[in-house]
Amino acid sequence: MSHDLSQYTVLVVDDAPDSLSFISDLLELEGINTLVALDGKQALSIAKNIRPDLILLDAIMPNMDGFETCTKLKLLPGLSVVPVMFMTGLSDTESIVKGLGVGGVDYLTKPVNPDELVARMKVHLTNAATTANAYHVMDSLGHTAIMVDEQANVLWASPDARAVLALIEWSQNQENVRYWLNQSPDTNSRQVIRLENDEFAEIRLIEKRAADRFSLRIVINSPRMAAASLQKSLCVTQRESEVLFWLANGKSNKEIAEILGMGVRTVNKHLEQMFPKLGVENRTAAAGMALRILD
Repeated sequence: MSHDLSQYTVLVVDDAPDSLSFISDLLELEGINTLVALDGKQALSIAKNIRPDLILLDAIMPNMDGFETCTKLKLLPGLSVVPVMFMTGLSDTESIVKGLGVGGVDYLTKPVNPDELVARMKVHLTNAATTANAYHVMDSLGHTAIMVDEQANVLWASPDARAVLALIEWSQNQENVRYWLNQSPDTNSRQVIRLENDEFAEIRLIEKRAADRFSLRIVINSPRMAAASLQKSLCVTQRESEVLFWLANGKSNKEIAEILGMGVRTVNKHLEQMFPKLGVENRTAAAGMALRILD
């Protein structure tokens, strides 16, 4: 299979100028767009402004070593799924395990064989592109889907899921989710997060993508939180989102008015103001849009 590497940008991080020059020249010969950094701090600054497709990282650097740098890079928005390949003179098992443990996908010992480096890069770039395309498809579907590791750390979340994660205070429930994941759940099992007023959210397993990667979906069983999710996703007011939630649940304007304690004319007014915001012309289209987000 041929690879057009000119579409990719690689960040090379190495405190040794000779090594940095050698690797960057090699990548440029392959047509790869190359960014360079002489230390971890500079790498973080570059990655915040320009998202690379892959990072080549030396492990031994002053002030902030490669392991710490990798950990901090993975915390940056959008960087959690960017592959990091370590290049270092450390060949002991402990260092290799440490490199993979902080998020590295590969570990090459110096001196690096150019052909081997390029071959491995092609594999990781192709895998990363495939993963990115899958995320893009899930984003477009609008589902509340997330990917987590075995510690329930969120590696990726769809736009709708990001709003829901904040609503259900994920960090406070992360330990329970982690315990559930360690029980090797199947796709029929559920992890329930209890909320206020007898409301709850369900965490459902979509699939286990690798030994330490889980695709999950969050389903809210809460009128209050479902409405809040609609409000964040569709940029409507709180009251409009409440009306829309009950509309999506098949309630008439009169029933919505009774549930929310408002007049029928007020419900009508909210709908009239909401339709242009959603780019729809009727109740059915508005309800369908809400259901796609809440599904």
